[in-house]
Amino acid sequence: MTRLNSALRKPHLLPLLATLIATQSLASDTDVSNTVNYSTDVIYQIVTDRFLDGDSGNNPPPAMLDSSCSNLKKYCGGDWQGIIDKLNDGYFSDMGITALWISQPVENIHGVLNDAQGSTSYHAYWARDFKRTNPYFGTFNKFDTLIQTAHNLGIKIIIDFAPNHSSPASSDDSSYAENGRLYNDGVLMGGYSNDSANLFHHNGGTDFSTIEDGIYRNLFDLADFNHENQQMDQYLQEAIALWLDKGVDGIRVDAVKHMPLGWQKKWMSAIYKHKPVFSFGEWFLGSNEVDPANHDFANNSGMSLLDFQFAQTTRKVFRDQTADMRALDQMIQATSSSYQEVIDQVTFIDNHDMDRFQQTGVNQRRVEQALAFTLTSRGVPGIYYGTEQYLTGNGDPNNRAMMPNFNQTTTAYKVIKALAPLRKSNPALAYGDTQERWSNSDVYVYERQFGSSVVLVAINRSSSQSYNLTGLFTALPQGNYSDILTGKLNGNSIDVSANGAVTPFNLSSGEVGVWQYTASETQPKLGHVGPMMAAPGDTLTLDGRGFGNTGAVQVGATNAQVLSWSDTQVKIQIPTISAGTYSVKLTTSNGQSSYPDLDVLTGPQKSVRFILENGYTQWGEAIYLVGNIPELGSWDPDKAIGPFYNQVVEQYPNWYQDVSVPTNTQLQFKFIKKNGNQVIWESGSNHQLNAGSTDSSISVNWQ
Repeated sequence: MTRLNSALRKPHLLPLLATLIATQSLASDTDVSNTVNYSTDVIYQIVTDRFLDGDSGNNPPPAMLDSSCSNLKKYCGGDWQGIIDKLNDGYFSDMGITALWISQPVENIHGVLNDAQGSTSYHAYWARDFKRTNPYFGTFNKFDTLIQTAHNLGIKIIIDFAPNHSSPASSDDSSYAENGRLYNDGVLMGGYSNDSANLFHHNGGTDFSTIEDGIYRNLFDLADFNHENQQMDQYLQEAIALWLDKGVDGIRVDAVKHMPLGWQKKWMSAIYKHKPVFSFGEWFLGSNEVDPANHDFANNSGMSLLDFQFAQTTRKVFRDQTADMRALDQMIQATSSSYQEVIDQVTFIDNHDMDRFQQTGVNQRRVEQALAFTLTSRGVPGIYYGTEQYLTGNGDPNNRAMMPNFNQTTTAYKVIKALAPLRKSNPALAYGDTQERWSNSDVYVYERQFGSSVVLVAINRSSSQSYNLTGLFTALPQGNYSDILTGKLNGNSIDVSANGAVTPFNLSSGEVGVWQYTASETQPKLGHVGPMMAAPGDTLTLDGRGFGNTGAVQVGATNAQVLSWSDTQVKIQIPTISAGTYSVKLTTSNGQSSYPDLDVLTGPQKSVRFILENGYTQWGEAIYLVGNIPELGSWDPDKAIGPFYNQVVEQYPNWYQDVSVPTNTQLQFKFIKKNGNQVIWESGSNHQLNAGSTDSSISVNWQ
């Protein structure tokens, strides 16, 4: 479905505080499985129907199927058995892939739309029952086999999940397709027409003019869920819990730009309470588009995002060559300031909503260089199926063709195979910050460093011009370094002197060189903490190097219970502390390392629709909400919730916003008007709300 640092948290070695060390020695067989931190992983995105037909017995009926895949709006037959087959034959493991992102696994509508191509739900975004499987992909037993097969190989499974909508619908024609009808494990909940249960929004289709319009109106002709409906909210929470209990390791959330932030934050807090898994959303950004609301979502929703800024810049530089190589570092530096956890954003060069990176008749070195850049950059790299086979195709559905073959000898496959394992073996790629070392319009040389571990990368995108690199310095120790790609992209070895100077060398046209040094750490260095939104009692995972086998962890000034401990990963339970933003400190006998900006919630969350009536404003003013708890900004206007909306659900001078607040909590709040640095507060006493356990709304007059 269409519509997607603070720089690396550098550990600070502080004087050892011996009084904080808990002498805990945990059993060696303690489970330290990594489900939240994907910085060391490489994700491979699969459109399930377009990968491999492993079991023709589960194919849809003839009206929905084109087994030749010439009509790309039909099902082509790909299924979970096909993915299992490629797991078993080593296609993913040999490539270094450690996570598979598969199509939404839930039951979709059956039959075809009445359009020229007889469109079907092959893409899996037209759900009808979130608690049943898509029978054309497989049964629950087959899904269990997929999970187990992947896990046996050390590969994680991420599911696509679209809690924004069901299927195409029409207000005027109840017989249109399945008209958005939604089922709860086979029991009809309701449809878009005659929606007596108020499961859906009925505000027409969005024109994408504002965020509000995109949230509270239908995305295209899809029946848009009313997330404030208690039945709908409970259903979506139960559904994602079902799939988490099946063993999935991550969630890609579709269309996050088109759902209320308050509901999504509440939903994510429930997910992390149930099973903390890596979760990332899709907030589509076009070429040259930079949206502060996108950054705000990534920093405050509890989930990461697909990094469209990274993708669009990389495409301009390598694919279209409408920007020069300096744009790469400009993007890296800008996003490191905009995203609080930039290493958690998922980087990519193409996906199912974009033209394929590879263009017909264009030099394949462009995609090979873009892959090398993505695999050695900050963030969690994602590879779209078939990119390693140089698949082409512009626009939906041509960018979703059937996987043509599984050739393991293409240069693109070999580049991934060489670089993907480096993300686990060298922490500089997982956690390191990025420093530009040399650049011009065609060349970008950058370095990633974490502790004493270093990776140096040089890329020359020119197809005809070579460059003599002089004056290049690096953090690599003195020595001779071989190209990790072993010349696959024409790279050679380099020599580094004692002062870090690199002996001048020629970077030929189209060349990519990758050189690395990995060092063990004697002092603890935190590289990642997650999830970065949690509540007391939730599990928190700390990753890095040099943790040894014993120590202590504090959240703020409070000791946390350690659940497991290894040299590279520690799991703790968030202690009972007040809500707020905290640093996490890990202490061993060799030192201490800290990681800032953990958002601790007051407790379990609910969504409340706050409505302000008669909020008259002057030109330039906007309405915000602020209150007595951290979720409402703790009376700080700079942390107030907003701006509020006034066009769709409520109209000016009334304003509204769906906000995540803790359950069973006494809230005090006021509305404010903001215009730049000017703040106008309501007069009178604070408004009061006793937030119960279920979603609700409150309406007050401006005073």
